[in-house]
Amino acid sequence: MNLEKIKALLTDFRISIPVGVVLGLILGLVIGWGIWPVQWTDLAPYHLRQDLREDYLRMTIFTTTSNGDGSIASKAWSELEDTAEETLDAVREDPKYLKPDQIASFMAIVGAGVPEATPTIALSEVLEEETEGGGPKWLLLGGLCLGLILIAGVVFYLLVIRTRSSKEDKTESLGSEDVSRIKDIFGRDDMAVLADIHEEPAPPAQEETVEPVAQFMTTYAIGDDLYDDSFSIDAPTGEFLGECGAGISEIIGVGEPKHVAAFEVWLFDKNDIQTVTKVVMSAHAHADNKIRLRLESKGEPILSEPGKRVLLETATLQLEVRIVDMAYGEGPAPDQSFFERLTLELSVWPKVRANF
Repeated sequence: MNLEKIKALLTDFRISIPVGVVLGLILGLVIGWGIWPVQWTDLAPYHLRQDLREDYLRMTIFTTTSNGDGSIASKAWSELEDTAEETLDAVREDPKYLKPDQIASFMAIVGAGVPEATPTIALSEVLEEETEGGGPKWLLLGGLCLGLILIAGVVFYLLVIRTRSSKEDKTESLGSEDVSRIKDIFGRDDMAVLADIHEEPAPPAQEETVEPVAQFMTTYAIGDDLYDDSFSIDAPTGEFLGECGAGISEIIGVGEPKHVAAFEVWLFDKNDIQTVTKVVMSAHAHADNKIRLRLESKGEPILSEPGKRVLLETATLQLEVRIVDMAYGEGPAPDQSFFERLTLELSVWPKVRANF
């Protein structure tokens, strides 16, 4: 794939949008979890571990009973929030350096042990369960990734699969906007025929001949072991539409020069996501089931015959390949197994031309 093909793919929104979503997701994860992770500062005692909350409360009780400042006790008790009672019970069971009368004095200041009219929910248990092992963070991250993947899948379906299926329905009937767009791309000379097709298809006997937007001739001769021709398809306005070409696909036997048994002919459309390929084969290769099965993965197998026409279609282009001339080589190989020469004519039309 050359530079022009890559540029055409990058400018295709059906490919650039899903790729951008995936790259954005990856970049966000790298920055958010690797380069600049979230750091918590200035947290209240409520968020400390259980043992640290107990040490904090012991120091508060000691300070309060030493200087008699009840505001310190009230502030510490409120900052412990729903963990206050639990932490105080733990300190009473293990007072360490505190005396019982100090703890009792602190409880009298903050009113601990007095039953409340409305019970409160112990959120400390929920927080402790959530923070163990960082489970919810990974659960949230997984949900975010899944959501972005689903969004990318929906965008891909709407912009690629659904668009392609709608194109097939529109090939028989063109709207005025479609005709206007094709007029801008392929020039005014072809528009008379396109307008006739839009209004009502003409009978085959009365159909006018439309000149191809591009036409090329390519020839292979035995000994050209690096044969691989490609041609740029441009509209009369100079706009790049795609590429087409032919090259060696299958070799039979060994030795020099190579004995070519099949050729690939292909069509690339900048408005399509895949390159269409068909394989022109010698009579021997076409009759050999093993060779045919192996080459079917590259494209539809076609028996090479003089004057034969092969049609390749993409989203907006049609390529007609005509076998102008061919000859089989002779040598230590099965009859009609490799080519001595092969000449192909490649003609390209816009997709609106329904029949050649």
